[in-house]
Amino acid sequence: MELGSTPGGAAGVANAGATRDDDASAISVTAAVSERVYKVYKRRWFGLVELVLLNIVASFDWLTFSPVASQAATYFKTDETAVNWFSTCFVFANVVVAPAVIYVLHLGPKLSISTSAALLLVGNWIRYAGCHSSESGIYGLVMFGQILTGAGQAFVLAAPTRYSDMWFTNRGRVGATALASLANPFGAALGQLIIPFWVQDSSDVSSMVLYVSIIGTVCALPAFFIPARPPTPAAPSSVTPKLSLRASVRVLASRLEFWLLFFPFAVYVGLFNSISTILNQVLLPYGYSEEEAGIAGAILIVVGLVVAAAVSPVIDRTKAFLPLIRVAVPVAGVALLLFVWMPETRGGGGVAGPYLAMALLGAAAFSLLPVAVEFLVEVTHPVSPEVTSTVSWSAGQLLGGVFIIISGALKSGEEAEPPSNMKRALVFSAVIGLAVVPLPLCLGLFGRKEQVKLRRVVSDEAVGRAGGVEVYRDADPET
Repeated sequence: MELGSTPGGAAGVANAGATRDDDASAISVTAAVSERVYKVYKRRWFGLVELVLLNIVASFDWLTFSPVASQAATYFKTDETAVNWFSTCFVFANVVVAPAVIYVLHLGPKLSISTSAALLLVGNWIRYAGCHSSESGIYGLVMFGQILTGAGQAFVLAAPTRYSDMWFTNRGRVGATALASLANPFGAALGQLIIPFWVQDSSDVSSMVLYVSIIGTVCALPAFFIPARPPTPAAPSSVTPKLSLRASVRVLASRLEFWLLFFPFAVYVGLFNSISTILNQVLLPYGYSEEEAGIAGAILIVVGLVVAAAVSPVIDRTKAFLPLIRVAVPVAGVALLLFVWMPETRGGGGVAGPYLAMALLGAAAFSLLPVAVEFLVEVTHPVSPEVTSTVSWSAGQLLGGVFIIISGALKSGEEAEPPSNMKRALVFSAVIGLAVVPLPLCLGLFGRKEQVKLRRVVSDEAVGRAGGVEVYRDADPET
């Protein structure tokens, strides 16, 4: 636990003019103006755990039907393309509510988390209302519930950077953001792994949706009881005046470093959404079972989570954001390229090929995710964290929906060998993934090293020096 104080002095903020290289709206904290004590509280873990649970539930909702697309198609008396639209509309709902997410998060993370919980609760039970019969479901009613849960996900998907900025210091923000952000793909992994075991026949779809609704209810209810904000700031940057939403948008639009990382982040989030949705349709034509496809999806995410869990604390201590980005992005691109041929190795190598490609992609992409969103906050500070996070995640969700539609259109016909294979969709994913690899490799080059400095970390250190802040390891004074 960290405790900072400003003995005999003051900590505060003052605006300084922006430099010629920075946007004119940028603010730098340079002096202490009033006494302030900085503390972190154990209660911050309550809100963080709730963020994790809601992100898991939202991902379960997103991939409720994808791992069992054939049974779901039979249950709803439609085809697999229509089932894919459950996932597609879910991610599009994320994009539609993005402006509302930015506004609500700007007011505070608790309001955003509570809004998400309410939408997930209502959406899940509407979905079950459309699936209460074991013989067939009401497609339109389930789609409406799916859209509500998609909107609910948006309010917690973008919340981790805002929450960690308010409740954690720069020694723990990456880890906190990683824990909450990676809960989203972890939920997807659980869905890929568990749902195929719940649905052995189309008549099981109804009970499966009921199970998901019950889990969602249990996880969502605590959201209404989390604290709104810490009694005292966690760090100087927590109370640094943030730019207005309009000024934040102007700064991001003109900041090259934002775009160099924004595009790869959005593309890889989109590709993850797309591949997770169609993975069983990619593997089944080559003789893999739905359980094996589910395990492949779980490997993608579990390996990624393990690597990210190991990397995030190291980044918190070393602040080596750029080196990791420059390694992880090319590795993710190579993994996408390898996966183009891996489904075809079923006859000679069994399941090893797809599992290996998924493990490599997961390790690279998942270690990159929390580092990228935190790095975007650092290099654009004092832009409000919710702006960079929501814009980046919404773009990824939008691309995910587009990629799912394109992948469905690229699916081969019954005359292909094997019938209905999706190799062209994998080629498309690899080309898109490799196309954005050079962008983040340019960060800090060509005389722009000053533009990738960690502004929020520098802000904390500057205020600490100005106000004589000392940082200790201590017990939570509130416990």
